[in-house]
Amino acid sequence: MIAPGVLAFFLMSTPLSAAPWETLSDDEASASGWTRAKLAAAKEYAGTIKTEAVMIVVNGKVLDQWGPIDQKFNVHSVRKSLLSALYGIAVAEGRIKLEATMADLGIDDNPPSLTEEEKQATVHDLLKARSGVYHPALYETATMKENRPERHRHKPGTFWYYNNWDFNALGTIYENAKGNIYQDFETLIAQPLGMEDYTAADGRYVTGADSIHRAYPFRMTARDMARFGQLYLQNGQWGGNQILPAEWVRDSVTAYSKTGDGGGYGYLWWIAAHGKHLPGVTLPDGSYSARGAGGHYILVVPSLNLVIVHRVNTDVRGARVEKGEFGKLVDLVMNAHHTP
Repeated sequence: MIAPGVLAFFLMSTPLSAAPWETLSDDEASASGWTRAKLAAAKEYAGTIKTEAVMIVVNGKVLDQWGPIDQKFNVHSVRKSLLSALYGIAVAEGRIKLEATMADLGIDDNPPSLTEEEKQATVHDLLKARSGVYHPALYETATMKENRPERHRHKPGTFWYYNNWDFNALGTIYENAKGNIYQDFETLIAQPLGMEDYTAADGRYVTGADSIHRAYPFRMTARDMARFGQLYLQNGQWGGNQILPAEWVRDSVTAYSKTGDGGGYGYLWWIAAHGKHLPGVTLPDGSYSARGAGGHYILVVPSLNLVIVHRVNTDVRGARVEKGEFGKLVDLVMNAHHTP
């Protein structure tokens, strides 16, 4: 794991001022194997579903985009991948130990409280969604509640379940150890990346009776989300600075669990494995995505130096793009690429 203190100098980096995205020239696109004209099919299809905005970034420049890329929408569960980045910094600083248990950290919840066995779950288990803690959680979808295993069904570390208790408790652990999630994301990530829109005011916690562990929704624009995806594509580097430890990025996008049609799961990231990731498209192994309910995605395809961001106006009741629809859209984008 990353040695304590190794990231101290990173936090001294001067934040970069916000700057607009550069556009890939036709010659650069062609040299990378992309045919812009073929992207028209993807844009046309997006117009038949509830897609609101799309950004396609190749080699760190915009290949194509459409829709309001500067409009802030709830990112829903993409928030978890955003938190994973903050964990990379906190772990490197030695503020959070991956092997620390819930008992070590004093983490519990409303009655029926955690048992001694549940308290043996580690931070590492929570990052991998393998805690074995099936306590009610905030900000769950109906499907998550329906699929949640019975309490004590699996021991910590032995079973993967996409679990909002894990994700929300990670937020509590982070803030107990380091600071406010929204402010830290602005200071440690958004500012160094030159994000054009995000501020700490774009987050608002969700509380409720089911659990003491708050959810932490973010509102972000497509163009800022694309910078976050590009940060991971660049192994945590930006503007000559190592914003996230490269080792953390590598570990985060390694699959520790099989997730059926989704492929695998890393540290709060979905990982393509054995051709599985999204229905309707076959992506190279090593691709990965952050996903939010309703059709929000940051998809990273390292083998093509590609980042795709997809947004839906989920502020409108009933607006959503299904996984298969997004998979078809990605397939149409991929069809615009050939080996140069």
